[in-house]
Amino acid sequence: MEITRSWREQKVMLKRRFSILSDEDFEFQEGQKEHMLDKLSLKLDKTRAELNLLLAKLQTY
Repeated sequence: MEITRSWREQKVMLKRRFSILSDEDFEFQEGQKEHMLDKLSLKLDKTRAELNLLLAKLQTY
């Protein structure tokens, strides 16, 4: 997957699509990105595969 959008752009797009998300949901420490993604998938009631697909689709908008 080619990344064409910054993480900040992706966060804004996700927050617009899912109003239950806040800035705090996207915070993570160095080396803890996987943990943050796991928390996002739980909050959105999506599997990690579904979340990864959603993030990949954000690259095409």
